[in-house]
Amino acid sequence: MDMLSELKKDMKEKSDNERAKNLSRFFKTGRGEYGEGDIFLGITVPNQRNIVKKYWEKINLKETEELLKSKFHEERLTALLILVKKYSKSDEKEKEEIFNFYLSNTKYINNWDLVDLSAPNIIGNFILNKNHDILYKLAKSENLWEKRISIISTATFIRSNQFEDTIKISEILLNEKHDLIHKAVGWMLREIGKRNKSKLEKFLKKYHKKMPRTMLRYAIEKFPENERKGYLNKV
Repeated sequence: MDMLSELKKDMKEKSDNERAKNLSRFFKTGRGEYGEGDIFLGITVPNQRNIVKKYWEKINLKETEELLKSKFHEERLTALLILVKKYSKSDEKEKEEIFNFYLSNTKYINNWDLVDLSAPNIIGNFILNKNHDILYKLAKSENLWEKRISIISTATFIRSNQFEDTIKISEILLNEKHDLIHKAVGWMLREIGKRNKSKLEKFLKKYHKKMPRTMLRYAIEKFPENERKGYLNKV
């Protein structure tokens, strides 16, 4: 049995039908919902991380791509976690290959957990001290998940106290209709506020009346209650 088949066998052994049903509801897989048609095996993330530890060195990028194209949500997530691990252990040339691979396969990075557990560690990390234009291209994409990649990738910048791109991309995404973008932007703004409250307050002063309610709530979540109420009541 080849390594990829062995990996899939290990995953199937850890599947749980009842959990799969619950995950299908949680990730909104019904008709017209953001995860429409996604199929789950019912495997916990810790179990997937254990599988990653076992196989990340044993399967190559081509096999990882095959796993990423799986119809099963957990197989796609495991592929991305393998990519993150490979990236962290690679030299600059290999990191660039994984970065380009990621951007070439965004159609399979099609749910919020897949984005959130991979984009900052690959996209954000690779371009941290390089040109950031790709994020603006993704932010203006018609694809929901590429938009989310654009803002979530900036989590890496925020950890390095670089806030400008998060602010600019938040402005681009300010009028997006989807709740998952509101939450992502609000989350990143909150992260800025935890490191530099004045930067967040400057953004809020300009945009709090225009921001979707969910985005605003996420952004001010760590503020004292009286400050939160102040912003919410001004809307």
